Amino acid sequence: MSAPTVAAPSPLPPSPMLSRPRAVAGEGVDAEVAAHYGDPLREQRLLVEGMAAVDLSHRGVLTIAGPDRLTWLHSITTQMLTGLAPRTSAETLVLSPKGHIEHDLHLVDDGETTWVTVEPGTAVALKTWLDSMRFMLRVEVSDVTAGYAVIGEPVRAETTASEPLAWSDPWPFLVGDTAAYGAVDDPAQHPGNERPWRELIVPRDQLEATIGDRPMAGMWAAEALRVAAWRPRLGFETDNRTIVHELDWLRTAVHLHKGCYRGQETVARVHNLGRPPRRLVFLHLDGSGHTLPAQGADVEVDGRVVGRVTSVARHHELGPIALAVIKRNTALDAECLVDGRSASQEEIVPR
Repeated sequence: MSAPTVAAPSPLPPSPMLSRPRAVAGEGVDAEVAAHYGDPLREQRLLVEGMAAVDLSHRGVLTIAGPDRLTWLHSITTQMLTGLAPRTSAETLVLSPKGHIEHDLHLVDDGETTWVTVEPGTAVALKTWLDSMRFMLRVEVSDVTAGYAVIGEPVRAETTASEPLAWSDPWPFLVGDTAAYGAVDDPAQHPGNERPWRELIVPRDQLEATIGDRPMAGMWAAEALRVAAWRPRLGFETDNRTIVHELDWLRTAVHLHKGCYRGQETVARVHNLGRPPRRLVFLHLDGSGHTLPAQGADVEVDGRVVGRVTSVARHHELGPIALAVIKRNTALDAECLVDGRSASQEEIVPR
């Protein structure tokens, strides 16, 4: 299997939050923000308690203005967006003609403008593609990443008019006319129900003032809770062949009975007639070592490579954990090896 596709870091300067005491910069796509502030396990607990904020100022921010903006986005992406009320969040995907995931849009409209946050380093490519799809419609796409920053916080609620605009993560609830493709249908029983999350969008020069004196948690803490919630991330759980069914991503981002959009034939065909060729699993890793396997590490069964690790973390309660994409027919009770250490599967997408 090919290595994970992760966007290159954007040319933004390092975040001012990296000047906080004990801040340690991240790596790769998350290099421009803090991996941790000295105690990543304590930072996880602060997030669970609803107290901490996460610097996500490396995420891209786009705005889409014009009276046709929502109907246009509805026609070219996977989610039902017509009639979206102000300050109501939605998640929608851009697919390739063959149904492979290309972009993940965290979207909220303020009544006049649609705001979108995207993975670091992907805003320019998304804007270029959106501009190519405008035709004669009354829409204007702008990359405002240089002027706006994103703050993550453990809250499951839309913002009020007195708060900064925010995207509230719908995961793991079923949004609209869709389907769960996972082993756990009931959102109340899904581990993602324990991870409230939203992304505030604020002027970049107000980042520090908006965070104020709240304790900070780094990306290691945020990622550990994401992995434990089985929440897919673009460029981590995805590669150039990923379809939504493999990751149980229909539940929040795909409407199954809307008008035609690019990649819809694949979505409908796999949903109605077949099963995806690969499936996402949650791995409990042997915790006897001091290091974690690398993202992209092979998952082996009986000496055969059956998949790859897509995200890996050290959880404050579960210990070393990972998400992996493996061949669909891999036995659920198969003994897996990752970098020579044992790993047990927990089913996310059924065989």
